[in-house]
Amino acid sequence: MPILIVALCILLLVLLITWGKINPFLAFLATSMLAGILLGIPLAHIAQSVQKGIGDTLGSLVIIIALGAMLGKLVAESGAAQKIADVMMSLFGARYIQWGLMCTGFIIGIPLFYSVGFVLMIPLIFSVVYQYRLPAVYIGLPMLASLSVAHGFLPPHPSPAALVAQFGANMGLTLVYGLIIAIPTIIIAGPIFARTLTGIRSASLDTFVSEAIPADQLPGTANSFLTALLPVVLLALTTLLRYVFQTSPALTGVATFVSEPATVMLISVTVATLTLGLKQGRSMKQVMRTYEEAAKDVAMILLIIAGAGAFKQVLADSGISQEIAVQLQRLSLHPLVLAWLIAAIIRVCLGSATVAGLTAAGIIAPLAAQQQVDPNLMVLSIGAGSLMFSHVNDPGFWMFKEYFSLSLPDTIRSWSMMESIVSVVGLAGVLLLTNFV
Repeated sequence: MPILIVALCILLLVLLITWGKINPFLAFLATSMLAGILLGIPLAHIAQSVQKGIGDTLGSLVIIIALGAMLGKLVAESGAAQKIADVMMSLFGARYIQWGLMCTGFIIGIPLFYSVGFVLMIPLIFSVVYQYRLPAVYIGLPMLASLSVAHGFLPPHPSPAALVAQFGANMGLTLVYGLIIAIPTIIIAGPIFARTLTGIRSASLDTFVSEAIPADQLPGTANSFLTALLPVVLLALTTLLRYVFQTSPALTGVATFVSEPATVMLISVTVATLTLGLKQGRSMKQVMRTYEEAAKDVAMILLIIAGAGAFKQVLADSGISQEIAVQLQRLSLHPLVLAWLIAAIIRVCLGSATVAGLTAAGIIAPLAAQQQVDPNLMVLSIGAGSLMFSHVNDPGFWMFKEYFSLSLPDTIRSWSMMESIVSVVGLAGVLLLTNFV
């Protein structure tokens, strides 16, 4: 019965947004309240669940998205995005630009948190799209598939790293196995799948649209790349320093502070203000006006993501994930497949890849130990399952929809299917590796 209630609430949410034309944030709030009542959460606690979901979701994203939008808008308006697009097009050509973006996304996705990488890559995707008149979803999806795979499969991302600790796996070996599975997964879910999406039309936020600037007025190549990718450089460098200076608590503390996504983004925006703002002849007032416009552009995105967080929290507080897991545990399946299935169904019901992964791990851990399943492969199997079919209860779904200005059906057809392909191909890769390890 609870699973049926969840399905009906998701259907209601979709109908409110598509048929009723209700603002997604308001639809999320109404559906979250109704779901809490129907799932038996005490009335006095429903509002608390909604507030906690909004707070937890925005607490980790609002700084990143707001500062990312500011950085992206300045990169676009200064001509740095145009310069980056020119350089990438000269390296890969229009025919292979997808592969160039995919490789960039994978390299960047290893050290970056998913939401940070997503926000940072959007301006780069649309700079290529606008300058060379290419379909946005067709160009952008391979890069975002790379980020998604890194987020779900590869330590030191939060979910895989937590799963490594929970199963007593080897971090290095899990990373190696993850890379072996990740590469074919990205190719299938990225460039190959994207060929079916060339007919989808999208329009970016005005944040990432800028007038073409004459070549002699563009920032330098090094300035453009280093400023736009400074967050990546800082995260990679501080991660390395934390390992190098493990014996020095003071230096490790500094590196840890700087490596926080909020700190990284603030430093990057400060540097961009100088390199792409003041040094390019803009006044501080002009740069700040650019930042204000960027913040306005993403305000509704933040509210929609907050609404998705509220819905996710209500479902989590109802205990539905545990009920699903207990029911599935009775199935007679290979532990790796069972772990994937539990994570996948919890992901579809709750929307959070991290919650799905950690919940599945808690349920399957005793069985995995009993049957002596390779812990490294168990981490990857659960990671693949936790990415299954992202839809309306996942903040990432709404980030993709709003940034690319897509309809719900087109978002499901592109984003949700891409995530599903990543999940299924990831499981296939895990099962294939069982023959060799």
